[in-house]
Amino acid sequence: MSVPLSILDLVAIPEGRTARDAIAASMRSAELADCLGYRRLWFAEHHNTTNLAASATALLISQAASVTERIRVGSGGVMLPNHAPLMVAEQYGTLASMHGDRIDLGLGRAPGTDMLTAQALARSSAEPQAFARSIYDLQGWFGDAGKAHSSPIVSAVSAGTEVPIWVLGSTVSGASIAGQLGLPFAVASHFAPDQLDQAIQVYRQTFSTESPTARLDAPYVMAGINVMVADTDEQAAREFTVVEQMFLDIQRGLRRKMQPPVDPATLPSTGEQGNPMLRIKAVGAPATVKARLEAFVERTGADELITVTYAYDAGVRDRSLQLLADLWF
Repeated sequence: MSVPLSILDLVAIPEGRTARDAIAASMRSAELADCLGYRRLWFAEHHNTTNLAASATALLISQAASVTERIRVGSGGVMLPNHAPLMVAEQYGTLASMHGDRIDLGLGRAPGTDMLTAQALARSSAEPQAFARSIYDLQGWFGDAGKAHSSPIVSAVSAGTEVPIWVLGSTVSGASIAGQLGLPFAVASHFAPDQLDQAIQVYRQTFSTESPTARLDAPYVMAGINVMVADTDEQAAREFTVVEQMFLDIQRGLRRKMQPPVDPATLPSTGEQGNPMLRIKAVGAPATVKARLEAFVERTGADELITVTYAYDAGVRDRSLQLLADLWF
């Protein structure tokens, strides 16, 4: 297929394992993804979670970049309201200085956590205009002069790195921001599918090359999709119950690590699509997954797909990555 595949990793912590175990497994998967031909590997920022070790994305990116050679590594994303933009510029400029032109900076406006934790983390505004100004300053810090557009502050470590910035979103609001800024748009359809089609349409309609932040000649959409590939449809459906249980725990207010797979028939059902938050998915044997990915590309016109695969057993996840690469590349 001409549409490249990428990976979003939240560094899930299975029951009975530690964050150290999860990070080690994530790095082994990064090496595998690098060998298999995936376009990029992104880490998503989350806080105050029991089952995810993806909190310090810059550190995870640095470690993944150090064990890989080709794959692009980045954030999907940095939740900008949790950070001072200058610190983000310095961190990602340092990453680019260390690892070369393989670093991506995906930025979101959501906190990636509950409101209490968000208040403890808050460093910048999530308002659209403030978010846009922060992006413009970040581009200045990544530019040749290493200087913000709105102040005389200089970041020597990020100067000249030109780290590419993506806008993350799941709604027409985020899509409009990405379009007006002339930046690539990563749509979080893997867990927020309700406005997927409208968001992509708004992004393309509002896309402008006239903004001072614009870095593209044409819109570029990367869409998220949940994927689990196994030898049979039944086996894949069973493994997919790991993420289904995680979302049920969120709805019930339970704080548990990732649970082992169960018989899908034992889970509460909301119809053929399962949990509505997870309805953007390709789960099954290779032929099933290939057909569903092709249908998703046809529906969205996405330029790239970013896949999300949760598994209780790291070996199951790596097997899925291998089977997916075999059927797509």
